[in-house]
Amino acid sequence: MKLQKAIDKAKMKQAEPAPQTPVQAIKPQPAAKAKEDAKPPVYSDSESVALNEELVKENRCVCLSPDAPEIDFYKILRTQILHRSKEKGWNTIMVTSTRPGEGKTVTSINLALTFARAYGQTVLLVDCDLRQQKVHTYLGLNSDKGIADYLLNDRPLKDLILWPKIEKLTLISGGDTIIESAELLGSQRMKELVAEMKNRYSDRYVIFDSPPLLSGADALTFSQIVDSVIMVVEEGKTPAKEIEKAVELIPKEKFMGFVLNKSKISKKGYYYYNYYKGDAG
Repeated sequence: MKLQKAIDKAKMKQAEPAPQTPVQAIKPQPAAKAKEDAKPPVYSDSESVALNEELVKENRCVCLSPDAPEIDFYKILRTQILHRSKEKGWNTIMVTSTRPGEGKTVTSINLALTFARAYGQTVLLVDCDLRQQKVHTYLGLNSDKGIADYLLNDRPLKDLILWPKIEKLTLISGGDTIIESAELLGSQRMKELVAEMKNRYSDRYVIFDSPPLLSGADALTFSQIVDSVIMVVEEGKTPAKEIEKAVELIPKEKFMGFVLNKSKISKKGYYYYNYYKGDAG
């Protein structure tokens, strides 16, 4: 009950009138131009890698299987995100949490897998938690290159993209741990990279697995350059006061809502995810 009250209170705060600032830091291309310039993904330009399916299942990346009981909850979440984002011209989504261990990385992976199943839709999953990248390890992939290689070493973006042999899904994850990550995530080069990812394909969503909001300046910095933010909270774990504090850090006009992780209401003992729609305009 305390968690639900905190979510409701946070939603009420987000519903307050937002300052008259641009809805998004990076304006999308006009629809006609985006369609004209769009290029279909070419997987031959990406490194092909094989998932460790047993490890994927063990790490609760359940949406790899089309008959997973939890996949319907993710489809509902996907539908709600698509509805809200298309109204605003959004296609870059930051997935965060209050603290580590609340399920943001698993949520990011499952959401990307679900988006890849959508008709006429492609998705790029980017690991931006530079202090502890986990996307590639959760998927059982060996990767020694990540987004920091582009930002620090001028490595071409195409050299970083992995194709896990799942149609319409590519990802970036791996490389060295970066301590001064907030400066990288807020750099001009990162802003330009997000713009490139946003505008390259008209049918692509980009999902960023981002650092927790209360663990440093990284997520707060990065939230300024993406279109939208989703916060993962874990039932029975995330303190109500931390939810309220974290929500206050998110730009009101970008906050989509909460994903409630590991709800005890689930049937047959499975975890599932509830989506709480944000009321921010």
